[in-house]
Amino acid sequence: MATFIVLLDYTDLGIRNLKDSPQRADAFNEFAEKAGVKIVGQYWTIGSHDGVLIMEAETEEKAASVLLHLGAGGNVRTTTLRAFDWAEAQDLIDAD
Repeated sequence: MATFIVLLDYTDLGIRNLKDSPQRADAFNEFAEKAGVKIVGQYWTIGSHDGVLIMEAETEEKAASVLLHLGAGGNVRTTTLRAFDWAEAQDLIDAD
């Protein structure tokens, strides 16, 4: 499974509906699970971004699909990073 780190930023709509954020997160988690994407962690943050989502998906297409669904709600914008653990990074570094 590929790991993705997603940086979340509220839109104007999302910040206006801030109190609904935990319920929206629960709904997204259910949607992602049904789509075959595992939510590893979800955090509300302070600083440059409003949240961080860590998820695993079998393919980049599955990850993109659930994130497009998330973005279509209009409450957050996402920046997605493909993450590699130590072993995956070592394989990349050692590849010819």
